[in-house]
Amino acid sequence: MTKSLNLLLAVGALALASCSTIKPPAATVAPGKTTIANLSPRTLTQTTRTEYLLFLPRGYDARGTNRWPVIVFLHGAGERGADAWSTTVHGPTKYIEKHPEFPFILVSPVCPQGHKWSDEVVLGALDEVTANYAVDTNRIYLTGLSMGGYETWSLATMFPERFAAVAPICGGEGNIGIVLSGSERVKVTALRRLPVWAFHGGKDTTVAWEESDRMIKALQKLGAKDVKLTLYPDLPHNSWTVTYDNPELYEWFLKHERKP
Repeated sequence: MTKSLNLLLAVGALALASCSTIKPPAATVAPGKTTIANLSPRTLTQTTRTEYLLFLPRGYDARGTNRWPVIVFLHGAGERGADAWSTTVHGPTKYIEKHPEFPFILVSPVCPQGHKWSDEVVLGALDEVTANYAVDTNRIYLTGLSMGGYETWSLATMFPERFAAVAPICGGEGNIGIVLSGSERVKVTALRRLPVWAFHGGKDTTVAWEESDRMIKALQKLGAKDVKLTLYPDLPHNSWTVTYDNPELYEWFLKHERKP
């Protein structure tokens, strides 16, 4: 995946004259630019490599006409590294082991050790799968736990138009995504429509349950209707095991389709 930032600097000159004197040329500065000496734009090209685990459901046929729903799963900080198999420690793969008829394509990127999730990396993995597999782009779902729960909130609020529903678990987020998307007509409409089901343990001392509550209330204040929080009063930080073991989560996903 490659991202480039290209800036174009335009410089002009204007000659001014009067009947008595001729002034030296003065620079015309484009709006938003400056005449500071030795200040110029540069281009950065960056390539990022990531591993991800891909599950294809039974009956998947790349040559067929059927398009399949996708779940993007984002692991927590403890599973970071270079081995994509680490994403199976927790999450939907545990459910798949017991329910092999799991009807979703599952995309599980791995975050490198010492890093946190990047929007570009996650969306890059999703874009690659979408381009190369039989994906129903109106049924792409997002979920993650702990650090992955934070990234789920980040992607949901910054790119709400990409997802049909999201389920962040024991995560949180500064509301910058809501603020930014709230200033764009298309994004704020998508964010208001986006179904969100958040989960949190009431005795979580790693990420306080109020983090999820605050995000739900911020979305409600924005005008979102289909948003809710399930609070497990007696659970600590690990509220993901009971959540991913619950078939109602996957049934809830399938009830929702993205509205283009």
